[in-house]
Amino acid sequence: MNDRTYSSAWHAVADHLHHLGTGAVFGLPGDDMDLLAALEGTDTRFVLCRDQRNALFMATGYALASGRPGICAVGKGPALTNTLTGVLEAASAAAPVVLIAGGTALDRLGTGAFQELDQLAAVRPYVKWAARVDHADRLAGVLEKAVTIAVNGTPGPVYVEIAEQAAGEPVTRVGPWRQAAPQRQTPDPDVLRTTADAVAAARRPLLLVGGGARHRNSGRLLEAFAERLGAGIFTTASGRGTVDEDHPLFCGVSGLYTVAPADRLWRETDLVIALGSRLEETATFGWPDAAGLPVIQVVTGEESLVTGRPGTGVLGDVGRTVEAWSRLLDGHAADTAWTRRVRAVREAHAVRAAERAAAADAAADAAGPAAGVPVARVLSALADAVPETRVLVQENGLQDMWSYFYPHWSCGALGGSVVPSEQTPLGFGAAAAVGVALAEPERPVVAVVGDGAFNLFRSELPTVADAGVAVLYVVLDNGGYGWLQTNLDRVSGTGSRFAFTADRPTGSEGLAHAYGLGYWRLDNPGDLHGVLLKAWQYCEENNTAGVVEVGVSLADSPPGTSGANGDFPLREDE
Repeated sequence: MNDRTYSSAWHAVADHLHHLGTGAVFGLPGDDMDLLAALEGTDTRFVLCRDQRNALFMATGYALASGRPGICAVGKGPALTNTLTGVLEAASAAAPVVLIAGGTALDRLGTGAFQELDQLAAVRPYVKWAARVDHADRLAGVLEKAVTIAVNGTPGPVYVEIAEQAAGEPVTRVGPWRQAAPQRQTPDPDVLRTTADAVAAARRPLLLVGGGARHRNSGRLLEAFAERLGAGIFTTASGRGTVDEDHPLFCGVSGLYTVAPADRLWRETDLVIALGSRLEETATFGWPDAAGLPVIQVVTGEESLVTGRPGTGVLGDVGRTVEAWSRLLDGHAADTAWTRRVRAVREAHAVRAAERAAAADAAADAAGPAAGVPVARVLSALADAVPETRVLVQENGLQDMWSYFYPHWSCGALGGSVVPSEQTPLGFGAAAAVGVALAEPERPVVAVVGDGAFNLFRSELPTVADAGVAVLYVVLDNGGYGWLQTNLDRVSGTGSRFAFTADRPTGSEGLAHAYGLGYWRLDNPGDLHGVLLKAWQYCEENNTAGVVEVGVSLADSPPGTSGANGDFPLREDE
Protein backbone atom coordinates (compact mmCIF):
# COMPACT_ATOMS: atom_id res chain seq x y z
CA MET A 1 0.00 0.00 0.00
CA ASN A 2 3.01 2.34 0.47
CA ASP A 3 1.40 3.95 3.52
CA ARG A 4 3.67 6.27 5.45
CA THR A 5 3.51 8.26 8.66
CA TYR A 6 5.43 11.54 8.99
CA SER A 7 6.44 13.12 12.28
CA SER A 8 4.89 16.48 11.34
CA ALA A 9 2.89 18.19 8.63
CA TRP A 10 6.00 19.93 7.32
CA HIS A 11 7.79 16.59 6.95
CA ALA A 12 4.87 15.43 4.81
CA VAL A 13 5.17 18.60 2.73
CA ALA A 14 8.90 17.94 2.28
CA ASP A 15 8.25 14.41 1.03
CA HIS A 16 5.55 15.63 -1.36
CA LEU A 17 8.00 18.17 -2.80
CA HIS A 18 10.46 15.32 -3.38
CA HIS A 19 7.71 13.35 -5.12
CA LEU A 20 7.00 16.31 -7.40
CA GLY A 21 10.64 16.49 -8.41
CA THR A 22 10.81 20.06 -7.15
CA GLY A 23 14.22 21.46 -7.98
CA ALA A 24 13.79 24.55 -5.84
CA VAL A 25 11.41 26.12 -3.35
CA PHE A 26 11.29 29.91 -3.07
CA GLY A 27 10.20 31.88 -0.07
CA LEU A 28 10.72 33.33 3.36
CA PRO A 29 9.58 30.84 6.01
CA GLY A 30 7.61 31.66 9.12
CA ASP A 31 9.33 32.15 12.46
CA ASP A 32 8.99 28.50 13.47
CA MET A 33 11.37 27.32 10.67
CA ASP A 34 9.75 23.89 10.73
CA LEU A 35 9.74 23.53 6.94
CA LEU A 36 13.47 24.18 6.76
CA ALA A 37 14.03 21.63 9.51
CA ALA A 38 12.01 19.08 7.54
CA LEU A 39 14.06 19.79 4.40
CA GLU A 40 17.44 19.43 6.14
CA GLY A 41 17.85 15.79 5.21
CA THR A 42 16.60 16.13 1.64
CA ASP A 43 18.10 17.35 -1.63
CA THR A 44 15.34 19.95 -2.17
CA ARG A 45 16.80 23.41 -2.56
CA PHE A 46 15.25 26.34 -0.69
CA VAL A 47 16.00 29.80 -2.10
CA LEU A 48 15.73 32.13 0.89
CA CYS A 49 14.35 35.40 -0.45
CA ARG A 50 14.34 38.84 1.10
CA ASP A 51 10.83 39.72 -0.08
CA GLN A 52 7.82 37.44 -0.44
CA ARG A 53 6.61 39.13 -3.63
CA ASN A 54 9.91 38.35 -5.34
CA ALA A 55 9.65 34.77 -4.10
CA LEU A 56 6.35 34.43 -6.00
CA PHE A 57 7.94 35.99 -9.07
CA MET A 58 10.79 33.48 -8.90
CA ALA A 59 8.40 30.55 -8.48
CA THR A 60 6.41 31.83 -11.47
CA GLY A 61 9.55 32.03 -13.60
CA TYR A 62 10.44 28.49 -12.55
CA ALA A 63 6.96 27.22 -13.46
CA LEU A 64 6.86 28.94 -16.86
CA ALA A 65 10.31 27.74 -17.84
CA SER A 66 9.99 24.16 -16.62
CA GLY A 67 6.30 23.41 -17.09
CA ARG A 68 6.30 22.00 -13.56
CA PRO A 69 4.71 23.50 -10.44
CA GLY A 70 6.63 26.38 -8.89
CA ILE A 71 6.59 26.19 -5.10
CA CYS A 72 6.61 29.14 -2.70
CA ALA A 73 6.48 28.93 1.09
CA VAL A 74 5.97 31.86 3.46
CA GLY A 75 4.79 32.70 6.95
CA LYS A 76 1.43 34.18 7.95
CA GLY A 77 -0.28 37.57 8.08
CA PRO A 78 1.78 40.25 6.30
CA ALA A 79 3.98 37.54 4.82
CA LEU A 80 0.94 36.29 2.96
CA THR A 81 -0.30 39.73 1.89
CA ASN A 82 3.20 40.55 0.60
CA THR A 83 2.81 37.71 -1.88
CA LEU A 84 -0.45 38.93 -3.43
CA THR A 85 1.10 40.93 -6.29
CA GLY A 86 3.10 37.83 -7.18
CA VAL A 87 0.01 35.63 -6.95
CA LEU A 88 -1.87 38.05 -9.23
CA GLU A 89 0.96 37.79 -11.76
CA ALA A 90 1.01 33.97 -11.56
CA ALA A 91 -2.73 33.89 -12.22
CA SER A 92 -2.48 36.26 -15.17
CA ALA A 93 0.50 34.32 -16.56
CA ALA A 94 -1.36 30.99 -16.13
CA ALA A 95 1.60 29.65 -14.16
CA PRO A 96 1.08 26.53 -11.97
CA VAL A 97 2.32 27.87 -8.63
CA VAL A 98 1.63 26.33 -5.23
CA LEU A 99 1.76 28.85 -2.37
CA ILE A 100 2.06 27.30 1.09
CA ALA A 101 1.70 29.47 4.18
CA GLY A 102 1.37 29.11 7.90
CA GLY A 103 -1.84 30.10 9.65
CA THR A 104 -3.09 31.12 13.08
CA ALA A 105 -4.01 28.22 15.34
CA LEU A 106 -7.68 27.25 15.38
CA ASP A 107 -8.12 27.99 19.09
CA ARG A 108 -6.72 31.52 18.69
CA LEU A 109 -8.80 32.67 15.73
CA GLY A 110 -10.71 35.86 16.53
CA THR A 111 -8.58 36.71 19.59
CA GLY A 112 -6.28 39.26 17.99
CA ALA A 113 -3.50 36.70 17.87
CA PHE A 114 -0.06 37.63 16.56
CA GLN A 115 -0.24 38.23 12.79
CA GLU A 116 -3.81 36.92 12.68
CA LEU A 117 -5.56 37.42 9.34
CA ASP A 118 -8.39 35.81 7.42
CA GLN A 119 -5.86 34.60 4.87
CA LEU A 120 -8.29 32.54 2.83
CA ALA A 121 -10.43 35.62 2.22
CA ALA A 122 -7.35 37.65 1.27
CA VAL A 123 -5.98 35.20 -1.27
CA ARG A 124 -9.09 33.60 -2.79
CA PRO A 125 -9.73 36.30 -5.44
CA TYR A 126 -6.32 35.59 -6.99
CA VAL A 127 -6.07 31.77 -6.99
CA LYS A 128 -7.80 28.83 -8.63
CA TRP A 129 -8.32 27.09 -5.30
CA ALA A 130 -7.55 27.72 -1.64
CA ALA A 131 -7.71 25.44 1.39
CA ARG A 132 -6.82 25.60 5.07
CA VAL A 133 -5.60 22.49 6.88
CA ASP A 134 -6.84 22.45 10.49
CA HIS A 135 -6.41 18.72 10.98
CA ALA A 136 -3.27 16.86 9.97
CA ASP A 137 -5.16 13.91 8.51
CA ARG A 138 -6.41 16.18 5.71
CA LEU A 139 -2.99 17.40 4.60
CA ALA A 140 -1.99 14.70 2.11
CA GLY A 141 -5.27 14.97 0.22
CA VAL A 142 -5.12 18.77 0.18
CA LEU A 143 -1.58 18.79 -1.22
CA GLU A 144 -2.51 16.35 -3.98
CA LYS A 145 -5.64 18.29 -4.91
CA ALA A 146 -3.75 21.59 -4.92
CA VAL A 147 -1.21 20.34 -7.45
CA THR A 148 -3.88 18.69 -9.60
CA ILE A 149 -5.80 21.96 -9.84
CA ALA A 150 -2.66 24.04 -10.43
CA VAL A 151 -1.47 22.07 -13.47
CA ASN A 152 -4.80 21.14 -15.12
CA GLY A 153 -7.30 23.18 -17.11
CA THR A 154 -5.91 26.69 -17.41
CA PRO A 155 -2.87 26.42 -15.13
CA GLY A 156 -2.67 28.85 -12.25
CA PRO A 157 -1.77 29.44 -8.61
CA VAL A 158 -3.30 27.58 -5.67
CA TYR A 159 -3.03 28.22 -1.94
CA VAL A 160 -2.55 25.84 0.99
CA GLU A 161 -2.59 27.15 4.56
CA ILE A 162 -1.35 24.95 7.40
CA ALA A 163 -2.72 26.03 10.76
CA GLU A 164 -0.23 26.15 13.63
CA GLN A 165 -1.92 23.45 15.70
CA ALA A 166 -1.85 21.03 12.75
CA ALA A 167 1.73 21.78 11.73
CA GLY A 168 3.32 19.73 14.49
CA GLU A 169 0.95 16.76 14.35
CA PRO A 170 1.94 13.46 12.73
CA VAL A 171 0.52 12.84 9.26
CA THR A 172 -0.32 9.46 7.79
CA ARG A 173 -0.44 9.14 4.01
CA VAL A 174 -2.54 6.24 2.72
CA GLY A 175 -1.09 4.78 -0.46
CA PRO A 176 1.54 6.40 -2.70
CA TRP A 177 1.43 10.04 -3.71
CA ARG A 178 -0.68 10.65 -6.80
CA GLN A 179 0.92 11.53 -10.11
CA ALA A 180 1.14 15.28 -10.66
CA ALA A 181 1.52 15.58 -14.45
CA PRO A 182 -1.22 17.52 -16.28
CA GLN A 183 -3.83 15.52 -18.16
CA ARG A 184 -3.70 16.60 -21.80
CA GLN A 185 -7.22 16.60 -23.18
CA THR A 186 -8.28 15.92 -26.76
CA PRO A 187 -11.24 18.04 -27.93
CA ASP A 188 -14.66 16.67 -28.76
CA PRO A 189 -14.57 14.84 -32.15
CA ASP A 190 -17.49 16.82 -33.56
CA VAL A 191 -15.80 20.11 -32.67
CA LEU A 192 -12.57 18.86 -34.24
CA ARG A 193 -14.33 17.98 -37.50
CA THR A 194 -16.24 21.28 -37.68
CA THR A 195 -13.16 23.38 -37.00
CA ALA A 196 -11.00 21.31 -39.36
CA ASP A 197 -13.50 22.07 -42.11
CA ALA A 198 -13.26 25.79 -41.30
CA VAL A 199 -9.47 25.63 -41.39
CA ALA A 200 -9.55 23.83 -44.73
CA ALA A 201 -11.85 26.48 -46.19
CA ALA A 202 -9.56 29.36 -45.23
CA ARG A 203 -7.28 30.65 -48.00
CA ARG A 204 -5.31 33.21 -45.99
CA PRO A 205 -4.86 31.77 -42.47
CA LEU A 206 -2.63 33.07 -39.68
CA LEU A 207 -1.43 30.97 -36.74
CA LEU A 208 -1.25 32.78 -33.38
CA VAL A 209 0.80 30.87 -30.80
CA GLY A 210 0.16 31.88 -27.18
CA GLY A 211 1.60 31.03 -23.80
CA GLY A 212 -0.73 28.05 -23.51
CA ALA A 213 1.29 26.35 -26.26
CA ARG A 214 4.45 26.29 -24.11
CA HIS A 215 5.83 22.78 -23.74
CA ARG A 216 3.30 21.62 -26.36
CA ASN A 217 5.42 21.82 -29.54
CA SER A 218 7.37 18.61 -29.46
CA GLY A 219 8.88 17.67 -32.81
CA ARG A 220 8.10 21.13 -34.20
CA LEU A 221 4.46 20.11 -34.55
CA LEU A 222 3.20 23.68 -34.83
CA GLU A 223 5.61 24.70 -37.58
CA ALA A 224 4.66 21.59 -39.58
CA PHE A 225 0.99 22.51 -39.18
CA ALA A 226 1.67 26.05 -40.42
CA GLU A 227 3.48 24.63 -43.45
CA ARG A 228 0.51 22.36 -44.20
CA LEU A 229 -1.77 25.41 -44.20
CA GLY A 230 0.69 27.85 -45.71
CA ALA A 231 -0.12 30.03 -42.70
CA GLY A 232 1.88 32.95 -41.38
CA ILE A 233 3.05 32.39 -37.79
CA PHE A 234 2.79 35.01 -35.07
CA THR A 235 3.16 34.58 -31.33
CA THR A 236 1.83 36.51 -28.40
CA ALA A 237 4.50 37.98 -26.12
CA SER A 238 4.06 35.08 -23.69
CA GLY A 239 4.17 32.54 -26.53
CA ARG A 240 7.67 33.47 -27.66
CA GLY A 241 10.23 30.70 -27.51
CA THR A 242 7.59 28.13 -28.43
CA VAL A 243 8.18 28.16 -32.20
CA ASP A 244 11.25 28.56 -34.38
CA GLU A 245 11.61 32.28 -35.11
CA ASP A 246 14.02 31.48 -37.94
CA HIS A 247 11.19 29.69 -39.75
CA PRO A 248 10.37 31.32 -43.13
CA LEU A 249 6.69 31.67 -42.14
CA PHE A 250 7.39 33.40 -38.81
CA CYS A 251 6.46 37.09 -38.89
CA GLY A 252 6.77 38.35 -35.31
CA VAL A 253 4.76 39.13 -32.19
CA SER A 254 1.07 39.91 -32.44
CA GLY A 255 -0.95 42.94 -31.43
CA LEU A 256 0.87 45.75 -29.68
CA TYR A 257 4.21 44.51 -31.00
CA THR A 258 3.23 44.15 -34.68
CA VAL A 259 4.35 47.04 -36.87
CA ALA A 260 4.46 47.69 -40.61
CA PRO A 261 4.77 45.85 -42.87
CA ALA A 262 3.82 42.74 -40.85
CA ASP A 263 0.64 44.40 -39.60
CA ARG A 264 -0.79 44.27 -43.12
CA LEU A 265 -1.22 40.49 -42.87
CA TRP A 266 -3.80 41.02 -40.13
CA ARG A 267 -5.90 43.12 -42.50
CA GLU A 268 -5.65 40.49 -45.24
CA THR A 269 -6.20 37.24 -43.34
CA ASP A 270 -9.52 35.38 -43.47
CA LEU A 271 -8.95 33.18 -40.39
CA VAL A 272 -6.89 33.38 -37.20
CA ILE A 273 -6.10 30.06 -35.48
CA ALA A 274 -5.22 31.02 -31.90
CA LEU A 275 -3.38 28.25 -30.08
CA GLY A 276 -3.20 28.69 -26.31
CA SER A 277 -3.99 32.40 -26.24
CA ARG A 278 -6.65 34.11 -24.17
CA LEU A 279 -6.64 36.92 -26.77
CA GLU A 280 -5.77 39.60 -24.25
CA GLU A 281 -5.81 43.29 -25.15
CA THR A 282 -2.11 43.51 -25.99
CA ALA A 283 -2.32 40.40 -28.18
CA THR A 284 -5.20 41.83 -30.24
CA PHE A 285 -4.19 45.52 -30.18
CA GLY A 286 -4.54 46.97 -33.66
CA TRP A 287 -6.51 44.02 -35.06
CA PRO A 288 -9.22 44.76 -37.63
CA ASP A 289 -12.83 45.10 -36.53
CA ALA A 290 -13.92 41.99 -34.62
CA ALA A 291 -16.94 41.38 -36.84
CA GLY A 292 -14.76 40.80 -39.87
CA LEU A 293 -12.07 38.54 -38.44
CA PRO A 294 -13.08 34.97 -37.51
CA VAL A 295 -10.98 33.22 -34.88
CA ILE A 296 -10.71 29.56 -33.91
CA GLN A 297 -9.42 29.68 -30.35
CA VAL A 298 -7.89 26.60 -28.68
CA VAL A 299 -7.62 26.77 -24.89
CA THR A 300 -7.76 24.26 -22.06
CA GLY A 301 -10.22 26.12 -19.82
CA GLU A 302 -13.65 27.43 -20.77
CA GLU A 303 -13.10 30.60 -18.73
CA SER A 304 -10.43 31.63 -21.26
CA LEU A 305 -12.77 31.54 -24.25
CA VAL A 306 -13.37 34.89 -25.93
CA THR A 307 -16.77 35.44 -27.51
CA GLY A 308 -18.23 38.42 -29.33
CA ARG A 309 -16.46 37.76 -32.63
CA PRO A 310 -17.07 35.17 -35.38
CA GLY A 311 -15.42 31.82 -34.86
CA THR A 312 -15.32 28.77 -32.62
CA GLY A 313 -13.86 27.89 -29.25
CA VAL A 314 -12.07 24.56 -28.91
CA LEU A 315 -11.49 23.15 -25.43
CA GLY A 316 -8.42 20.97 -25.41
CA ASP A 317 -4.68 20.66 -25.27
CA VAL A 318 -2.92 22.59 -28.03
CA GLY A 319 -0.66 19.71 -29.02
CA ARG A 320 -3.45 17.13 -29.07
CA THR A 321 -5.69 19.48 -31.05
CA VAL A 322 -3.09 20.21 -33.72
CA GLU A 323 -2.22 16.51 -34.00
CA ALA A 324 -5.91 15.71 -34.59
CA TRP A 325 -6.35 18.53 -37.10
CA SER A 326 -3.25 17.40 -38.98
CA ARG A 327 -4.73 13.94 -39.44
CA LEU A 328 -8.06 15.36 -40.58
CA LEU A 329 -6.34 17.74 -43.00
CA ASP A 330 -4.04 15.15 -44.55
CA GLY A 331 -3.68 16.06 -48.21
CA HIS A 332 -4.82 19.67 -47.72
CA ALA A 333 -3.37 22.01 -50.37
CA ALA A 334 -2.36 25.45 -49.17
CA ASP A 335 -2.91 28.60 -51.22
CA THR A 336 0.58 29.12 -52.62
CA ALA A 337 -0.11 32.79 -53.35
CA TRP A 338 -0.77 33.43 -49.64
CA THR A 339 2.36 31.54 -48.63
CA ARG A 340 4.41 33.69 -51.02
CA ARG A 341 2.77 36.78 -49.55
CA VAL A 342 3.71 35.76 -46.00
CA ARG A 343 7.31 35.08 -46.99
CA ALA A 344 7.55 38.40 -48.81
CA VAL A 345 6.21 40.26 -45.76
CA ARG A 346 8.77 38.52 -43.54
CA GLU A 347 11.57 39.64 -45.85
CA ALA A 348 10.23 43.21 -46.05
CA HIS A 349 9.86 43.26 -42.27
CA ALA A 350 13.55 42.43 -41.86
CA VAL A 351 14.50 45.27 -44.23
CA ARG A 352 12.26 47.76 -42.39
CA ALA A 353 13.69 46.70 -39.03
CA ALA A 354 17.23 47.28 -40.30
CA GLU A 355 16.18 50.75 -41.44
CA ARG A 356 14.70 51.54 -38.03
CA ALA A 357 17.83 50.34 -36.23
CA ALA A 358 20.01 52.41 -38.56
CA ALA A 359 17.84 55.48 -37.93
CA ALA A 360 18.19 55.03 -34.17
CA ASP A 361 21.96 54.72 -34.60
CA ALA A 362 22.09 57.86 -36.72
CA ALA A 363 20.03 59.85 -34.22
CA ALA A 364 22.31 58.75 -31.39
CA ASP A 365 25.44 59.62 -33.36
CA ALA A 366 24.06 63.05 -34.21
CA ALA A 367 23.17 63.81 -30.60
CA GLY A 368 26.58 62.80 -29.29
CA PRO A 369 27.58 60.95 -26.09
CA ALA A 370 24.68 62.39 -24.09
CA ALA A 371 22.22 60.46 -26.27
CA GLY A 372 23.16 57.15 -24.71
CA VAL A 373 23.52 53.75 -26.33
CA PRO A 374 20.89 52.74 -28.94
CA VAL A 375 18.86 49.82 -27.56
CA ALA A 376 18.77 48.08 -30.95
CA ARG A 377 22.56 48.00 -30.83
CA VAL A 378 22.45 46.57 -27.28
CA LEU A 379 20.22 43.71 -28.41
CA SER A 380 22.40 42.95 -31.43
CA ALA A 381 25.54 42.81 -29.29
CA LEU A 382 23.78 40.67 -26.69
CA ALA A 383 22.72 38.16 -29.35
CA ASP A 384 26.35 37.89 -30.45
CA ALA A 385 27.74 37.56 -26.92
CA VAL A 386 25.46 34.89 -25.41
CA PRO A 387 24.94 31.39 -26.89
CA GLU A 388 21.82 30.91 -29.02
CA THR A 389 20.22 28.53 -26.51
CA ARG A 390 19.74 31.54 -24.20
CA VAL A 391 16.49 32.37 -22.44
CA LEU A 392 15.66 36.07 -22.44
CA VAL A 393 13.64 37.23 -19.43
CA GLN A 394 12.06 40.64 -19.87
CA GLU A 395 10.31 43.49 -18.16
CA ASN A 396 7.88 45.79 -19.98
CA GLY A 397 9.20 49.33 -19.66
CA LEU A 398 9.98 52.03 -22.21
CA GLN A 399 13.39 50.99 -23.55
CA ASP A 400 13.35 47.28 -22.69
CA MET A 401 10.19 46.99 -24.83
CA TRP A 402 12.49 47.06 -27.87
CA SER A 403 13.15 43.35 -27.26
CA TYR A 404 9.46 42.53 -27.84
CA PHE A 405 9.69 43.71 -31.43
CA TYR A 406 10.89 41.02 -33.82
CA PRO A 407 13.43 40.94 -35.45
CA HIS A 408 15.23 43.47 -33.24
CA TRP A 409 15.32 40.50 -30.90
CA SER A 410 14.83 36.94 -32.11
CA CYS A 411 14.61 33.73 -30.11
CA GLY A 412 15.87 31.96 -33.22
CA ALA A 413 15.42 28.21 -33.39
CA LEU A 414 16.88 27.39 -29.97
CA GLY A 415 16.21 30.36 -27.69
CA GLY A 416 13.59 30.79 -25.00
CA SER A 417 11.60 33.65 -23.54
CA VAL A 418 9.80 34.54 -20.31
CA VAL A 419 7.85 37.79 -20.07
CA PRO A 420 5.42 39.36 -17.61
CA SER A 421 1.71 38.94 -18.22
CA GLU A 422 -0.84 41.66 -18.90
CA GLN A 423 -0.35 42.78 -15.29
CA THR A 424 3.32 43.73 -15.96
CA PRO A 425 4.30 44.14 -12.29
CA LEU A 426 7.53 46.10 -12.05
CA GLY A 427 10.45 43.88 -11.10
CA PHE A 428 8.89 40.62 -12.26
CA GLY A 429 11.47 39.86 -14.95
CA ALA A 430 14.44 40.62 -12.71
CA ALA A 431 13.19 38.18 -10.07
CA ALA A 432 11.72 35.57 -12.43
CA ALA A 433 15.15 35.17 -14.04
CA VAL A 434 16.36 33.44 -10.87
CA GLY A 435 13.57 30.86 -11.14
CA VAL A 436 14.23 30.39 -14.85
CA ALA A 437 17.94 29.78 -14.22
CA LEU A 438 17.18 27.12 -11.61
CA ALA A 439 14.54 25.49 -13.81
CA GLU A 440 16.87 25.29 -16.83
CA PRO A 441 20.42 25.24 -15.43
CA GLU A 442 21.88 24.07 -18.74
CA ARG A 443 20.73 27.20 -20.61
CA PRO A 444 22.16 30.73 -20.50
CA VAL A 445 19.72 33.19 -18.88
CA VAL A 446 19.73 36.92 -19.64
CA ALA A 447 17.38 39.47 -18.07
CA VAL A 448 16.86 42.76 -19.93
CA VAL A 449 15.30 45.18 -17.46
CA GLY A 450 14.90 48.90 -16.94
CA ASP A 451 16.68 50.63 -14.08
CA GLY A 452 13.37 51.38 -12.37
CA ALA A 453 12.45 47.69 -12.28
CA PHE A 454 15.96 46.69 -11.23
CA ASN A 455 15.90 49.16 -8.35
CA LEU A 456 12.80 47.42 -6.97
CA PHE A 457 14.59 44.09 -7.20
CA ARG A 458 17.97 45.06 -5.75
CA SER A 459 17.10 43.89 -2.24
CA GLU A 460 17.35 40.37 -3.69
CA LEU A 461 20.97 40.70 -4.87
CA PRO A 462 22.21 38.74 -1.81
CA THR A 463 19.62 36.08 -2.72
CA VAL A 464 21.02 35.98 -6.24
CA ALA A 465 24.54 35.62 -4.86
CA ASP A 466 23.54 32.86 -2.44
CA ALA A 467 21.63 30.98 -5.15
CA GLY A 468 24.70 30.84 -7.39
CA VAL A 469 22.73 31.49 -10.59
CA ALA A 470 24.59 32.66 -13.69
CA VAL A 471 22.09 35.31 -14.75
CA LEU A 472 23.34 38.23 -16.82
CA TYR A 473 21.35 41.36 -15.96
CA VAL A 474 21.40 44.00 -18.70
CA VAL A 475 19.97 47.10 -17.04
CA LEU A 476 18.85 49.88 -19.38
CA ASP A 477 19.39 53.07 -17.41
CA ASN A 478 17.22 55.99 -18.53
CA GLY A 479 17.27 57.67 -15.13
CA GLY A 480 14.25 56.10 -13.45
CA TYR A 481 10.72 55.41 -14.64
CA GLY A 482 11.02 56.37 -18.29
CA TRP A 483 7.53 55.30 -19.34
CA LEU A 484 5.96 57.48 -16.65
CA GLN A 485 8.23 60.39 -17.49
CA THR A 486 7.30 60.34 -21.17
CA ASN A 487 3.61 60.23 -20.27
CA LEU A 488 4.13 63.17 -17.91
CA ASP A 489 5.95 65.10 -20.63
CA ARG A 490 3.03 64.41 -22.96
CA VAL A 491 0.48 66.06 -20.66
CA SER A 492 2.59 68.67 -18.83
CA GLY A 493 5.46 69.44 -21.16
CA THR A 494 9.08 69.24 -20.14
CA GLY A 495 8.80 71.95 -17.46
CA SER A 496 6.71 70.01 -14.94
CA ARG A 497 7.60 70.35 -11.26
CA PHE A 498 7.24 66.57 -11.01
CA ALA A 499 9.85 64.11 -12.28
CA PHE A 500 10.17 60.36 -12.62
CA THR A 501 13.74 60.40 -13.94
CA ALA A 502 16.98 62.07 -12.91
CA ASP A 503 20.57 62.01 -14.13
CA ARG A 504 22.35 60.46 -11.16
CA PRO A 505 24.28 57.30 -10.27
CA THR A 506 22.12 54.23 -9.70
CA GLY A 507 24.15 52.83 -6.80
CA SER A 508 24.08 49.33 -8.28
CA GLU A 509 27.86 49.12 -8.63
CA GLY A 510 28.49 49.15 -4.89
CA LEU A 511 25.75 46.62 -4.19
CA ALA A 512 26.94 44.24 -6.89
CA HIS A 513 30.51 44.35 -5.59
CA ALA A 514 29.34 43.95 -1.98
CA TYR A 515 27.69 40.65 -2.86
CA GLY A 516 30.46 39.32 -5.10
CA LEU A 517 28.60 39.86 -8.37
CA GLY A 518 30.11 41.14 -11.58
CA TYR A 519 29.46 44.75 -12.58
CA TRP A 520 30.12 46.82 -15.73
CA ARG A 521 28.94 50.24 -16.91
CA LEU A 522 28.41 51.05 -20.60
CA ASP A 523 27.93 54.53 -22.05
CA ASN A 524 29.95 54.15 -25.25
CA PRO A 525 28.32 52.11 -28.05
CA GLY A 526 31.76 51.07 -29.25
CA ASP A 527 32.33 49.11 -26.04
CA LEU A 528 29.14 47.03 -26.30
CA HIS A 529 30.41 43.82 -27.90
CA GLY A 530 33.53 43.54 -25.76
CA VAL A 531 31.82 44.27 -22.44
CA LEU A 532 28.81 42.01 -22.99
CA LEU A 533 31.02 39.13 -24.09
CA LYS A 534 33.28 39.62 -21.06
CA ALA A 535 30.27 39.85 -18.75
CA TRP A 536 28.70 36.63 -20.02
CA GLN A 537 32.00 34.77 -19.78
CA TYR A 538 32.33 35.99 -16.19
CA CYS A 539 28.85 34.69 -15.31
CA GLU A 540 29.47 31.34 -16.98
CA GLU A 541 32.93 30.74 -15.55
CA ASN A 542 32.09 31.84 -12.00
CA ASN A 543 28.52 30.46 -11.88
CA THR A 544 27.30 33.77 -10.57
CA ALA A 545 25.32 36.76 -11.76
CA GLY A 546 26.61 39.88 -13.43
CA VAL A 547 25.12 43.33 -13.89
CA VAL A 548 25.77 45.45 -16.98
CA GLU A 549 24.28 48.93 -16.75
CA VAL A 550 23.77 50.67 -20.08
CA GLY A 551 23.03 54.36 -20.37
CA VAL A 552 20.11 54.86 -22.78
CA SER A 553 17.97 57.79 -23.88
CA LEU A 554 14.29 58.43 -23.16
CA ALA A 555 13.95 59.46 -26.79
CA ASP A 556 14.96 56.00 -28.04
CA SER A 557 11.37 54.81 -28.52
CA PRO A 558 10.67 51.19 -29.48
CA PRO A 559 10.36 50.47 -33.22
CA GLY A 560 7.19 51.53 -34.94
CA THR A 561 6.20 53.83 -32.06
CA SER A 562 6.65 57.50 -31.31
CA GLY A 563 6.46 57.63 -27.51
CA ALA A 564 4.11 56.71 -24.69
CA ASN A 565 0.36 57.37 -24.76
CA GLY A 566 -1.05 56.18 -21.46
CA ASP A 567 -1.04 52.39 -21.21
CA PHE A 568 0.09 51.90 -24.81
CA PRO A 569 2.61 53.58 -27.14
CA LEU A 570 1.69 55.86 -30.00
CA ARG A 571 2.00 54.21 -33.40
CA GLU A 572 4.17 55.65 -36.12
CA ASP A 573 2.13 57.11 -38.96
CA GLU A 574 3.09 54.76 -41.81
